[in-house]
Amino acid sequence: MSGAILALDQGTSATKALVVRADGSVAAEAEVPVTTRVVGADGVETEPEELWTSLLAAGGVAAGRSGEAIAAIALANQGETVLAWRRATGEPLSAAIGWQDRRAAEVTDALAGHGDFVRAVTGLELDPYFSAPKMTWLRPQVPDDAVITTTDTWLLHRLTGRYVTDAATASRTLLFDLDAGAWSEDLCALFRVDVGSLPSILGNTSMVGSTRAFGAEVPVIGTAVDQQAALFAEACFERGQAKCTYGTGAFLLTTLGSSARRSAAGLATCVAWRIDDATTYCLDGQVYTAGSAVSWLVSLGMIDSPAALDAVIRDGGKGSGTASVGTEVFVPALSGLAAPYWTPTARAAWSGLSLDTDRAAMVRAVLEGIAAHVAVLGRAEAADLGGPIERLRADGGLVRSRTLMQAQADLLQAPVEVYATPHATALGVAAMARLGLGDAATPADAVSAWRPAATYEPGCTAAEAEGRLARWLQAADAVARQARGSGTAP
Repeated sequence: MSGAILALDQGTSATKALVVRADGSVAAEAEVPVTTRVVGADGVETEPEELWTSLLAAGGVAAGRSGEAIAAIALANQGETVLAWRRATGEPLSAAIGWQDRRAAEVTDALAGHGDFVRAVTGLELDPYFSAPKMTWLRPQVPDDAVITTTDTWLLHRLTGRYVTDAATASRTLLFDLDAGAWSEDLCALFRVDVGSLPSILGNTSMVGSTRAFGAEVPVIGTAVDQQAALFAEACFERGQAKCTYGTGAFLLTTLGSSARRSAAGLATCVAWRIDDATTYCLDGQVYTAGSAVSWLVSLGMIDSPAALDAVIRDGGKGSGTASVGTEVFVPALSGLAAPYWTPTARAAWSGLSLDTDRAAMVRAVLEGIAAHVAVLGRAEAADLGGPIERLRADGGLVRSRTLMQAQADLLQAPVEVYATPHATALGVAAMARLGLGDAATPADAVSAWRPAATYEPGCTAAEAEGRLARWLQAADAVARQARGSGTAP
């Protein structure tokens, strides 16, 4: 065994660092918050230097607390977020344009006639969520000598001097040929991106380089986009195994196996991980606002903190001691609607409100809306797979809400197994690092065995779930129609 892995999870709202021992146990952890700012109705930005300093701070604290000898550094990134920077110096030349940013909708609108081609090559929808439209939108605003990449490339360059990304992250850009496993010259031409300016693509367990950022020089190995790292940590190695991460957004990923079959149900198909010469693919569905919708409730004064969700629902319901499922419906499109709707200009909407609607009912409707959208994604993935998701593994901060997890089990009509820690992403890249170092022979060997911290079984009948989901679908369809200019708000 080589020793402990310092696993860095650079996320949307925080950078987390874990020191993971060779047996998979966590020796120490640290978290440094990251500030995002909203720019107008559609912009979401972060200062790049804050990403970097948070990485150094969280990693340094965790390493110091652990008392362990660090054998390697692993890095997970937030996926589709991009920035412009000067490759010679590492100097950022723009804000980091977040994955939730919708300002590149003007780019995807202009290219709408190429949607089928883009989907066929990349497995993704032509949507400003992905990286390439952001790159095209940002290019006129930065110097000609700037490179525009996803944040992992910039962070890895600062750590090691290498100019690289991993296969899973590359597959989220709209510039990656899913079948060839390489950058597509045709797509680069479409988005006016110089293919020569893009980083080299490595496997997810490949050696990147070495760094002294946290003390002694150690290798950097084990890199991935956050959602695929969580899929790996939760041991979803077989076709049809699924997990959902409830973080800033909610992301439902289901393993496909060695076939990059395109979705017929409006989902994304992308690389789950590439290990040596073997690539595993997954289906991906997204709810853009989950934890961020809860933060919005906090900003409105409807709850004091995310931890208060269940208490507000339990204690605020119409004199009965609980706020039961009512007629209130919320569509969590605060940053647009993702799969399977793909309407970036959609806006969140309430329906079914009355003079009898109270705070508890509205808070519950937000959680029910998140769970409903995930259930719709689950149906779409079942259609692609040819059978239902038999059980869902769940991780992320919002799994602490019993109300949300029970609603998810109800609407999905399948058991929901809560991952034992909130650190699936970091544990996933740590496991990838162990594989890359040769400390594990297979993915299953690299991932520590775990038991669910809680399991939620469906608490209503299939007919009741269908009725609840039908109300949400009616509202979501109306929101999508309005965004496309052919309907009215619900």
